[in-house]
Amino acid sequence: MSILYIILGFVLLVAGGEFLVRSSVGLSLKLNLSRMIIGLTVVSFATSAPELIVSVQGALNGLSALAVGNVIGSNIANIGIVLGATAVVAPLAMEKEFFRFNWLWMVVFSLICYAVLWSGNNITRLEGFFLIALLVLFLVLLIRRARKQPAAVDIDLDMDLDESTQKNKWWKIILYLLLGGAALWLGSEWLVKGAVEIATALAIPEGVIAVSMIAVGTSVPELAASLIAAIKKEKAISLGNLVGSNIFNIGSVLGITAVIQPIEIDGQNLSLLTNDILWMIGFAVVLLPLAFLPRRFVISRFKGIGLLAIYGLFIYYIFNSL
Repeated sequence: MSILYIILGFVLLVAGGEFLVRSSVGLSLKLNLSRMIIGLTVVSFATSAPELIVSVQGALNGLSALAVGNVIGSNIANIGIVLGATAVVAPLAMEKEFFRFNWLWMVVFSLICYAVLWSGNNITRLEGFFLIALLVLFLVLLIRRARKQPAAVDIDLDMDLDESTQKNKWWKIILYLLLGGAALWLGSEWLVKGAVEIATALAIPEGVIAVSMIAVGTSVPELAASLIAAIKKEKAISLGNLVGSNIFNIGSVLGITAVIQPIEIDGQNLSLLTNDILWMIGFAVVLLPLAFLPRRFVISRFKGIGLLAIYGLFIYYIFNSL
């Protein structure tokens, strides 16, 4: 039953994420917001909704390590699995401007996350508000920069805006929003329930389950969208948008979760602070040297395989260290 709960939870998270993104995009189009604003705000937040719901649900159930592990693991999976697998299917071009802003902010958010957690093995409500405020500052600066240099932060929507999507009626947008929210909530309930039961039965800390199994599950929507776009030989998913998702995971997911329920890491899950978060920082930093390897500023198939291999090493390490 635990495995069934996890499978059904994954399915509902994928479906809920798709409904929520489509409703968000439809709403933004109805309000005549620009493509850039949609990508930076509505879609980025919507694609982080599975992580947010799972983390809040875990924190409310007294499983703070699950909330933190989910964010750390999702950020690692976004680069190791999503970026790696997408590059294997279709190499991705990187822009020089990307490293001057988006990548730098992702590294800064990762280091701040590390500092906040190490300050007391917890994230207080005040620190949660700080993370949210930092995210707002990032968005304000990014939008201002986009107006001056639109090409530097151009973002794809990770989905096709077909004619039917653009002409959605209000009732359909609201229906998608309700269905997406319900699927995400029920999916998170089942995913957390199944993961906790397995962790308890195998005496595995919930932080380990969160940073691996649950993190991959909440990254499935991004992975599916990226692979479909690559297979269709459409314009590659923007690397900046993927990095933006990692920033949202720290700023909004951890920030909002801590505001709702302060996060505390117990001794059984300290590996999240001593090991796993360093892996997250490492995956963020590794993009810089990758840009200067042969085929500069291109994530080639060979580099994609390398990212997947490193992610496999990470999974082996965390389970081998139990």
